[in-house]
Amino acid sequence: MSDTRRRVKVYTLNEDRQWDDRGTGHVSSTFVERLKGISLLVRAESDGSLLLESKISPNTAYQKQQDTLIVWSEAENYDLALSFQEKAGCDEIWEKICQVQGKDPALEITQDPIDESEEEPRLEEIADLVTSVLSSPIRREKLALALMSEGYMKKLLQLFQVCEDLDNREGLHHLYEIVRGVLFLNKAALFEVMFSDDCIMDVVGCLEYDPALVQPKRHREFLTKTAKFKEVIPITDSELRQKIHQTYRVQYIQDIILPTPSVFEENFLSTLTSFIFFNKVEIVSMLQEDEKFLTEVFAQLTDEATEDGKRRELVNFFKEFCAFSQTLQPQNRDAFFKTLANLGILPALEIVMGMDDLQVRAAATDIFSYLVEFSPSMVREFVMQEPQQTDDDVLLINVVIKQMICDSDPELGGAVQLMGLLRTLIDPENMLTPTNVRLCPNTHALCHNTGSNDLLCKKTEQLAIPHDLYDTFTLNPVRKRRRPSSSASSTSTACRS
Repeated sequence: MSDTRRRVKVYTLNEDRQWDDRGTGHVSSTFVERLKGISLLVRAESDGSLLLESKISPNTAYQKQQDTLIVWSEAENYDLALSFQEKAGCDEIWEKICQVQGKDPALEITQDPIDESEEEPRLEEIADLVTSVLSSPIRREKLALALMSEGYMKKLLQLFQVCEDLDNREGLHHLYEIVRGVLFLNKAALFEVMFSDDCIMDVVGCLEYDPALVQPKRHREFLTKTAKFKEVIPITDSELRQKIHQTYRVQYIQDIILPTPSVFEENFLSTLTSFIFFNKVEIVSMLQEDEKFLTEVFAQLTDEATEDGKRRELVNFFKEFCAFSQTLQPQNRDAFFKTLANLGILPALEIVMGMDDLQVRAAATDIFSYLVEFSPSMVREFVMQEPQQTDDDVLLINVVIKQMICDSDPELGGAVQLMGLLRTLIDPENMLTPTNVRLCPNTHALCHNTGSNDLLCKKTEQLAIPHDLYDTFTLNPVRKRRRPSSSASSTSTACRS
């Protein structure tokens, strides 16, 4: 049998789980009488000394990685690796290893990961392995690569179904440790597999069997039977619906199922957080592109015939939609809010903020807050132009001020929130052009002073603002808000009107 010489570096894993370079040489495969079998030999290119002599064992699991790397273990805690200079050399040695073991060279690992006849002891070993590698970045990387090959995670999750059918609690406890440890490997490629439609409920199932619990949790029952997905408007895009389901379930895994990570573990789930983050970005982008969907939402939101319960769901949807938008990059968030503005979000808020339903008003106020915080100039422009475009006395600024004055909360929580938003709107520091904007002390009008002192104010019903509340709008941070006293009668008049 002929020798094939290829240039390689020999590495061994030391006690600190770091790879040590043992030297550079040329590898060959030949029969070694002393070892009674075909062996891998590496002789140093400098002096021809023997760097490696390793018999190719029929039962050893060899793994080929990245086209130029072969990794295997010869004994407990003794790992070896050959790093080839050329892919061709790696392929030739890999074919020789597969020939000795009777395996297909197309495989990237020569031994089956799991022997189902030895399910339970192998699961225990895998659980110990996954737990032991978390302290070493190199070993975590190596294990992640092994798990991503040959559909290994799907095979593990199939074992979960077998163990659960057999009520094998010990095996289920090992699978809990394995799945939890794999999540802590912090690899997006593994998450793509684990959180797919085919696998995510089995992942949740594994995490129900915490060994510290007397009885398993019922997370799958909650996700499939208790938690209900409400479509305020039917979603026809199956990919969007799947993404929404996936995001909710992964968020549930992170927030509810997984225990609070220790200081040592807190960085292990950064990729899981990023996975959820980018899912939300995709959801917002896909909804934003579906103008038919958003147009229908706006139509039902402002339709007087819409039932109160339905309108509450629509407003809460928009509130969550705006919250998701905070995950977008600035340029994408700008496009998002411009889309909402073009569809008529501010006229819609004018309608729903004036409704009697407290929950609807509160959610609408939160949406208004998102808009003001993002672009006070956009809201200010609408407020300034609205009196010139309509003869109706119901203006957005009037509705906002009336809700502030008529806040039923004894602590005036809603009023304080709206005061802050009005302060932002009239703050000269965030105005794009030199403009004087003032709140008329005797009306609900937001006044715009031009150089000629013209007031572009809509003549509105005289709804007086108590002077102490008006003082709060003057951007004086040291003046404390006082409760209405002498102006109480004018306030109640405003609320009744």
